[in-house]
Amino acid sequence: MSSRGATAIERALIVFARAPEPGRVKTRLEPLLGKAGAARLHARLVERTLQTALAAGFVSVYLHCSPGTKDEFFARMKMRYGIRLRAQGRGDLGERMHRAFRRHPGAVLIGADCPALRPADLRAAARALQAGADAVFSPAEDGGYALVGLRRSARAAFDGVDWGSARVMAQTRDRLRRLGWRWRELRTVWDVDRPEDVERLGKSGLLAARGRPISAAARTRAAPSAGSRRHSGAPGRT
Repeated sequence: MSSRGATAIERALIVFARAPEPGRVKTRLEPLLGKAGAARLHARLVERTLQTALAAGFVSVYLHCSPGTKDEFFARMKMRYGIRLRAQGRGDLGERMHRAFRRHPGAVLIGADCPALRPADLRAAARALQAGADAVFSPAEDGGYALVGLRRSARAAFDGVDWGSARVMAQTRDRLRRLGWRWRELRTVWDVDRPEDVERLGKSGLLAARGRPISAAARTRAAPSAGSRRHSGAPGRT
């Protein structure tokens, strides 16, 4: 889906996202926001990500859904933004990304929990691939990555990566070296996964709600705990 007034980029843009089910997304934010609040925040992050994706001017934008495409939230996103839905399918994050790139060679793939990504970042990733890079990444501050683009898919690029750990980007570099691939790394970005990230999100103004930033009252809730390690399906995360 091309954005109005933008020059279309001849590559697909894929967004990975889970359905916003309370208790199954953003679980490490539950001590701060509660299960319902964490799910609502996740839904808003997904929608913002789709807006960013469309603003980048790619010809096609796909929302790859987990656990499937049947959730009513995904139906609303399809109707509102005219995007195409695909199921992520089974397997760990590496298997699901490999499957997506095999279906869409040369695509750029992003997760739904990095509001710091801008349309310009997505266009820069597409240009890097068009210029001959085998892969392109936006590393994340937590050691993963928020964006990945591949000219072709290779299972070896994702095999054995400790998804959800601080070693994801470093392990991926090792695999790219073994493959003999040339890659480019764009600017490092931050994502929203821990209670302190909600504070940062509020101060950033990237996700304003009803005229005020998204943080606030929730900060006075229970102190954050270690929580679960479930994540929303973003690149470089589980």
